[in-house]
Amino acid sequence: MRKTLFVFFGLLFLWQQILSAEDTALTNIVVTNNRDDLLLYLNATGAFSEKIKGAVLSGVPTTFLFYITLNKNRNYWMNKTIVDLKVTHTVKYDNLKKEFHIDRSWDPGGPLVTSSFEEAQQLMIKIDSLKIISLQELEKGRHYQIRAKAELSKLTLPLHLHRVLFFLSFWDVETDWYAIDFTY
Repeated sequence: MRKTLFVFFGLLFLWQQILSAEDTALTNIVVTNNRDDLLLYLNATGAFSEKIKGAVLSGVPTTFLFYITLNKNRNYWMNKTIVDLKVTHTVKYDNLKKEFHIDRSWDPGGPLVTSSFEEAQQLMIKIDSLKIISLQELEKGRHYQIRAKAELSKLTLPLHLHRVLFFLSFWDVETDWYAIDFTY
């Protein structure tokens, strides 16, 4: 009986992973600068599956995580991580007011509110003008690399059930690491 349950849950886990594999990717990654800072722009495509749309419209808070690192490339030595950022975008739908509240951890303007689901999706998948580091902290002529990755729609079950039901990773989707090399 134990073997049967183990095999059943193993197959259930594999089946769920196959079904949740979406074509998610980071696109339009641009590293630029203004007068004072190094800036990053990017989009996450394929982030809103039908399951995620349904959950958001039901009022389930949904969070997208973006991991960003800036490394200094060094010859004959391991690269040095200069900046290690974790950026979150969270959307919550208020059914009574028919509004979407989007909180972007890097945006000093506070939560954004919209009644349009399409606009809420765009705010969730885009990072515009994210300050990575002050240009004064970079060395001219040095080689650097920015790496970025997104984890989309992590759902944590209540009351630590995610530890018991570890095989039910509802809509966990993550992108590969994307890297951009540049010389300052």
